[in-house]
Parts: sequence; structure tokens; C-alpha cells
Amino acid sequence: MIGALRLLHPGWRDLVEVAIVAFVLYRVLLLIHGTRAVQMLLGIVVLVLVYAVAWFAKLTMITYLLGLVFTYGAFAVLVIFQPELRQALAHLGQSPVSRFLVRRLGVTEVAEEIEEAVERLSRSGTGAIIAIEHEMGLGEYVESGSPMQARVSADLLQTVFTPYSPLHDGAVIIRGDTIVGAGCILPLTQRPLPDRSLGTRHRAALGLSEETDAIVIIVSEETARISVAQGGRLLKGVSASQVRDLLSGRQPRPTAEYPIVELGV
Repeated sequence: MIGALRLLHPGWRDLVEVAIVAFVLYRVLLLIHGTRAVQMLLGIVVLVLVYAVAWFAKLTMITYLLGLVFTYGAFAVLVIFQPELRQALAHLGQSPVSRFLVRRLGVTEVAEEIEEAVERLSRSGTGAIIAIEHEMGLGEYVESGSPMQARVSADLLQTVFTPYSPLHDGAVIIRGDTIVGAGCILPLTQRPLPDRSLGTRHRAALGLSEETDAIVIIVSEETARISVAQGGRLLKGVSASQVRDLLSGRQPRPTAEYPIVELGV
């Protein structure tokens, strides 16, 4: 084994190929994360493992049947993964420059609508939790609530969180410039919260930020204060304009009224 390894002389081309393949696999995993394709992919892996065990154990009938499945399964894969394949081809067809410009313009517009919404909700003391999806998909959490396809607007967000409305207790999930889910259930953090004024919404926001790269905005029903959870951290005492800066990728400036205190959890 050691002698065989000594015969390997990887060059710069090999390193480039490994880097490209790793990057492609990473992008594919990001593309299917949070979708039903993950469970289907796991099912395919299980079938491959069963086939390998049957082949080594010389279980002829099982090997033959699974061979037929794999032979005609390629056509089924094209049908099953049609949404993901279409989305991947759409990403390939877009130039990086145009995608960057469109994204920046969309982020700015969405940030302004969310800023206005949380400002209204804070003034009225209405509790709310808004999750903004980034690279990691939130499809599994969307399925826990009511799927939607509505453009982000301050009026719609305020309407969703109106007290006693059917969806006001759950979270709103935003993907790009679209609200894709409302009344969604988020995972609760298991870490103790030292601040007793933080409730279930804050625990849910922290829990989602620990598992994904989403930005989660919370408006407290008890204190009407705005908080933001990101990367397992909770920022308290945030203003609506500071929320807009965070969503736009800018570093918000603390003020005397809104010092942006990071809660130690």
C-alpha cells in the first residue's frame, strides 16, 4: 500500500480537478438542501447499499430485481428531480455579474419593506418572527406551515401577524423577494436564555439560526422591542433601520437609543 502511494505524483491539474469537483458537489448539496430531494437521495443510497450487500452475499433474485430498478431508474430520477435540475440549469444560464446586480437590487427593496413592517409591528406591540433564507434552504420549515407565493410587502407582513389571524403565531419565511411560508414552526434552541424577558419566539429564532444561515427578526409582543438572530447569536435593542442595514449587508451603527447588545447565551 505504501509503495503504491509513493508512485502517485499529483500535479497542479489534479489539484484543480479536485477543487472543481468539490465545489460542484458543494453547490449541488446547497441546491437540494431543505427539499424533498434530500430524502429521495438518501433512499437511492440505501438501495445502492442493499445491492452491494446482495451482490457480496450472492442473493441472485435481489441482485436481479435491483439491477432492473437501476436500469430504468435513470428515467425516474429525471422526473423526480425535475424541479432541482431545472433550477440548477437556470443558475448555470445566469451570468455572475447579472445575478449579483439583480440580487443586490432585490435585497435592497426587500430590506426596505421589512424595515417598514417591523417598525409598524413594534409601534403596535404586535409579536412577529420573520426568517430570511440565505444559502441553506428552509423548505422543511415551510412545509410545517402554510405555503405561500406572495411578493414581500410591509402591508402583507403586518396583516399576517395581526392578532387572532390564523397564521399570526408561526413564523414567516422569505426566499428572495417572495414570502414562501407563513405560520411555520421553527426549532427551539436548547441553550438556556439568561434574560427572562425572552420568550418562545426568541428561542425559535435562535434555534433556526443555530441550524441554518438564515437571518431571523423578532418583534416581542411583551416589550415591543426588535431583536435579530444570526449564526447562533441574538442581537437585542435593534431599530428598524438597523435591521435594514443588516439585511442589506451593511454594518449597522449603534446609537444611544439602540445600542445593539449581543446577548450572551
